Order: sequence, then C-alpha cells, then structure tokens
Amino acid sequence: MAAYQCPVCDYVYDEASGAPREGFPAGTSWADVPDGWCCPDCGVREKIDFDPKVA
Repeated sequence: MAAYQCPVCDYVYDEASGAPREGFPAGTSWADVPDGWCCPDCGVREKIDFDPKVA
C-alpha cells in the first residue's frame, strides 16, 4: 500500500489506513479517492497536489 502527503501541511493519506472521517475506509486506494478531494487538515491542496510519500 502507498501513502501520499500534502505539500502544505504534511497530512498523509495512507491507503492502508484510509481516511474514515472523510468516508474512505481502510484499504481505499488512492485511485479511488475523487480527483476534487481536498486535504482534510488544511483544505488548501487537492489530490493532484499530493506527493507520493517515500518510506
């Protein structure tokens, strides 16, 4: 599973954990997150702006 990080506030979307408060249960792939989804912490960046997080 992969993870993606917001470049503004460092929020991380981890596919393994999902984002239950956003309606994405654990195991939800990044491809299944809508393109217009915004960072839930800062609201500044959309999905397209997130960077793959390197372990």
